[in-house]
Amino acid sequence: MISRRLFLGATGTALVLPASLARAQIRSNPFTLGVASGTPRETSVILWTRLAPDPLKGGGMPIGDVAVRYQVWEDAEQRRLLREGEVSAPQADAHSVHLKLDGLKPGREYWYRFSVGDYDSPVGRTRTASRAAGTAKLALASCQNWQSGYFAAYADMAEWAPDCVIHVGDYIYEGGVGALGTRQVEKPGETLTFRTVRQHNSAEIVTLWDYRNRYALYKSDPSLQAAHAASPWIVAMDDHEVDNNWAADIPQDPWAQTPLEFKVRKLAAFKAWYEHMPVERPPALVGLESSLQMYGAYRFGLAQVHLLDTRQYRSDQVCGDGFPGQAPCADLADPARSVLGQGQEAWLTRQLRQSDAAFNVLASQIWLAPYRFNSAPEPAAVNMDSWDGYPVARARMLETLGQGVANPVVLSGDWHCAAAMNIHANPDDPRSRVIGHEFAGTSIASDCGWMHEMDTYRPDNPHVRHLNARQRGYCRFDVSATEWSTSFRIVNDPYDAQSSCRTDVELRTRDM
Repeated sequence: MISRRLFLGATGTALVLPASLARAQIRSNPFTLGVASGTPRETSVILWTRLAPDPLKGGGMPIGDVAVRYQVWEDAEQRRLLREGEVSAPQADAHSVHLKLDGLKPGREYWYRFSVGDYDSPVGRTRTASRAAGTAKLALASCQNWQSGYFAAYADMAEWAPDCVIHVGDYIYEGGVGALGTRQVEKPGETLTFRTVRQHNSAEIVTLWDYRNRYALYKSDPSLQAAHAASPWIVAMDDHEVDNNWAADIPQDPWAQTPLEFKVRKLAAFKAWYEHMPVERPPALVGLESSLQMYGAYRFGLAQVHLLDTRQYRSDQVCGDGFPGQAPCADLADPARSVLGQGQEAWLTRQLRQSDAAFNVLASQIWLAPYRFNSAPEPAAVNMDSWDGYPVARARMLETLGQGVANPVVLSGDWHCAAAMNIHANPDDPRSRVIGHEFAGTSIASDCGWMHEMDTYRPDNPHVRHLNARQRGYCRFDVSATEWSTSFRIVNDPYDAQSSCRTDVELRTRDM
């Protein structure tokens, strides 16, 4: 049973362990999950850690809230101390820390560390945002299935140390324990080989305890910890943080989960996500109805990034479960169907119309550009979980983007394929006006079991300028006053934790 107090947090009478008592009761390193920062604004960031000396068994902390010391410096050598103090790690939040550090200067680097008793955390680097910056370095990541490969891409990202990492979801995967070793899948003319290199720590996760332990497993990865310690992140979940292909209050398999069971499961997933992310706001609760404020606007010099939430408010998928593409049905054209929900869609429209940025970025979990998995003149078979499955909502989005919004750029994940695509005013007509560009990042580690189909039908998608469904990695973006440049970074061996990375291709929006 998940108690109401467990979600609402500790009351004013909660037990708080001071540093002296914590020193006696915490007998091994509590900073096993590293440190992180996020939600970068011009004068503030969120600093995060979680105390977990036994991370895969609930954390292993003593009962009660714990006072955690923090220090912040203005230099990497830790000679100019800016601030120090104490912050609480509440038991009700799995002893996680979400310290809002404000009063900072725009566009500045800072370094920070937490301490409890005799234990110090790793030192993290963060950076505030700045509207006045002349350039920006941004990274895009998504889809990091623990079992499918190692996270070497994050070690490469940490070395680059971008101004901000944009993570568009599938930070964890909810599935059970896979079988170690290789498996082969036969496709016309080729055999695909995949490997499970390490295993999940439980059956499919459904409870708060499960979700906490799964996040702890993923955050134990040293490359992921390094990327968090190197740069601030902005984050929004996709589907696997809760349940594959969930939509609002509807799970993937409603025949196997009652509405009440899914509400409780989603509440647990939201709570654990908050506990492990460098974000400011915990889930909001009204009875068993939970919600998370994930979407928001961030400014990095000439780029205004609109982080979207394409799961919490969307209508259910329609037309069946054909994979990777499904033929259309009558329900597809229902004008009431939405991806963002009315509130978020209205917010985004206002933001775009009021923006003075040179580049207006949509960070979307799912692909906005179309991709058909058959040949004309047949009606396009598409992925119904992407924007392809919501053509009326997409038409409204494209109409907004086409009405004077400066240089629309869409960043997306979900589909485990690297792709650079032109966005046309009419997505069904590649001869129509180009109104923007989309850069989809491949996965950090997750398999792309549909790579054969992606390659087979690429000629039927002439708006695609680059496609690589067969390698893992992430995207780097360099933004200046005159251009947006994208580098698709790929991992040389996804089954080697120490693998090197390289640039597959570099593209500029002006050349697309």
